[in-house]
Amino acid sequence: MADETRKGIKNQVVGSAKEVAGTVRDAAADLTGDMSEQVKGKAEKMEGKIQGAVGRVQEKIGLKEDEERMKRRGGTP
Repeated sequence: MADETRKGIKNQVVGSAKEVAGTVRDAAADLTGDMSEQVKGKAEKMEGKIQGAVGRVQEKIGLKEDEERMKRRGGTP
């Protein structure tokens, strides 16, 4: 497995965790009426979405690298 694939998977997992944490933070802030925390929650959620998207791209690049490496070796991916 290419390093890029591993990085991609890790970024997807961490990104998903940030999305969840941001959603929880936003919801809690909504209940308490804390606008500052609500904004921070929305920002954390967006950061998680972006990190997840970057991870998906990294994973695809890594899989493509693996496929190319296997072709050079004469095998199938």
